[in-house]
Amino acid sequence: MPKLILCRHGQSEWNAKNLFTGWADVKLSKQGIEEAQSAGKKIYGNQIEIDIAFTSLLTRALETTQYILAGSDQQWIPVYKSWRLNERHYGGLQGLNKDDARKKWGEDQVHQWRRSYDVRPPRESEEQREAYLKNRRYQHIDHR
Repeated sequence: MPKLILCRHGQSEWNAKNLFTGWADVKLSKQGIEEAQSAGKKIYGNQIEIDIAFTSLLTRALETTQYILAGSDQQWIPVYKSWRLNERHYGGLQGLNKDDARKKWGEDQVHQWRRSYDVRPPRESEEQREAYLKNRRYQHIDHR
């Protein structure tokens, strides 16, 4: 019977600092690397064979995928990458401390921005927006 394994990326440098990440391209922290390596070893130890992997385009997810596949001795399998698997975009919240955001806008408002599907977070700065529009990873996306 086929199995589906879902793995969240390991702790990122911004997760460790309690910052909103969203589409900000942040690397794994040392702890995040260890978490991903541990997941790979568990997969290897349980003799789980992976046929295909899917990941977002964010560095923390790409690194996690690489460490898991290396730890399970399955680096050779196909890995498909898509921006559609990226974490949700937090707009102007990206880079802000989560506790500071709650103090500024209130617990309920921040929770609504984080968990709803139809409520947009504060708009990102023009500088942030330009950075995403110029990033090669996202040039094929319709930005209208």
